[in-house]
Amino acid sequence: MTLSEINAYLDSLPVEQLHSALEEFQEDPREGVKKLVMKYRKKREAYLAELTRLDGMMRYERSYPDCRLIAGIDEAGRGPLAGPVVAAAVILPEDRPILYVDDSKKLSEKKREELYEVILKEARFVGVGMASEKRIDEINILNATKEAMATAVEKLGVTPDLLLIDAVRLSDVKIRQVPIIKGDAKSASIAAASIVAKVTRDRIMREYDTLYPGYGFRQHKGYGSAEHIAALMKLGPCPLHRRSFIKGILGNEE
Repeated sequence: MTLSEINAYLDSLPVEQLHSALEEFQEDPREGVKKLVMKYRKKREAYLAELTRLDGMMRYERSYPDCRLIAGIDEAGRGPLAGPVVAAAVILPEDRPILYVDDSKKLSEKKREELYEVILKEARFVGVGMASEKRIDEINILNATKEAMATAVEKLGVTPDLLLIDAVRLSDVKIRQVPIIKGDAKSASIAAASIVAKVTRDRIMREYDTLYPGYGFRQHKGYGSAEHIAALMKLGPCPLHRRSFIKGILGNEE
């Protein structure tokens, strides 16, 4: 086989099959083949390292063997000056990990978008809930977040046996719960929920950018960046702004 044929062959294989395939070319004296073997050996090692990382992120899920349906829950958008808070609930597949799932804050926007599609396709159940900026002003951000999380659980379409939640407890949801501080970095289920919530909210804010131009929602997603505050001072608030969040910026104007 030529070098290009070997490369195409190895590239076409699932990572799980690389070890045995690389053995076929281990004794090939060609320098180009040796480099290819090294390249795909590193690819396999990276894959194994990722499996080890994910195994560590499943320790909470494995701690409750009596629970068949374990949902991870997280939110996006507690801090912004504008837009809704969005929550997601995700029940991961039992038989295979979703590679590269991690705390959404650690991932690039491109990677989050990619993983969002994978999660929707491969997760057993996904639910999304949200609370509007008006609802946030009515009941405060913490209660609005809990309300969005409860809605996300309802939208799963099944009743989980256990909820793994990033930091909070849902008093109105009568399901066994385990709040985990910084859970999106410790539990694969919560991390998957953080990705779904973040991507969902980012897409909403990009759509709002076309409805309310001039504020830069596409760029900052409603967070209090210098650009956003400057636009707010110049244009005044739009219907998306959380009045309870911008009082300190606009003073007595709100």
